[in-house]
Amino acid sequence: MDPVFLQIGSFTIAWYGVLITLGIVAGVWVGTRMARQRGLNVDLFNDIILWMIIWGLVGARIVFVATSWNQFENIPFPRVLLDIINLRQGGISIHGGLIGGILVLIYYTRRYKLNFYQYADLCVPGVAFGIIGGRIGNIMNGTDTVGRVTGWPIGYRWPDSARAFHDGACVRAANPDMDLSQYCQQIGGQLVMTAPVHFTQLYGVFIGIVLSIAAYFWLRSRKPGWAFWQFWLWYSILRAGLEETFRLNPLSVKSYLDQGLDRPGIGFWTDTHLISVPLILASIWFLLQLRKQPDTRVDPVVSATPPKTV
Repeated sequence: MDPVFLQIGSFTIAWYGVLITLGIVAGVWVGTRMARQRGLNVDLFNDIILWMIIWGLVGARIVFVATSWNQFENIPFPRVLLDIINLRQGGISIHGGLIGGILVLIYYTRRYKLNFYQYADLCVPGVAFGIIGGRIGNIMNGTDTVGRVTGWPIGYRWPDSARAFHDGACVRAANPDMDLSQYCQQIGGQLVMTAPVHFTQLYGVFIGIVLSIAAYFWLRSRKPGWAFWQFWLWYSILRAGLEETFRLNPLSVKSYLDQGLDRPGIGFWTDTHLISVPLILASIWFLLQLRKQPDTRVDPVVSATPPKTV
């Protein structure tokens, strides 16, 4: 496990960025193909995607910095400004990226008087593939986005070669509401986690795969917006339930915490838990409204035989 995909001198390209990019490219290919099949403006769709990626990165970084300010508060000014915009050091929020992308889509659909849902649905595969790439990138980073210490048989002990790349687990473990510093040791000059933990990065890969497969069926609906809100519903449920519950993140509302070598490694409620609840409720409400609407998507009929010429 090595976070570096390519290094030329002091310039490095991380696996994390490469894999997310590959996922997005695959999703754009699927979305463009479906836009053409549905008779939508393909050129405009590609323009939308480009700006969604750019502003999605901006939103992802802003939300990450806002929710992880403890990592920046002790950095002197003006160096902190450089660290905030330095994406090469990692640190983005998927929710922030989605918000940034949606704002771009809202702008385009209002400016060109488009149906928001018709284009939003086509973005779902790209986001799902991007989640897969991002979480595999987290695995390549070593103990990045590590899980809580657990005594369950599924606990994963990161190899020393992986731990050497990232000591963030023990930085977070020093938080009073985590109290896992007893499981951190000095290895290779770094303070690293040595206990078995939930392999939350792999849980995230599984979530992306489930969403990618489900998107194939959601996109068959003739109700614009169905795939969009199904994605928000199930991403929020799976991220909060399957990943965030077991991830080593601070608890914004301390209602339950049970972690350790003889414990399950569970905690409620992190920031992501709190964000997911209103998203789940909103998604259910919009899906119920869409079910009452008639099917409005009509794909153009493509003739199987060329027209006759006189």
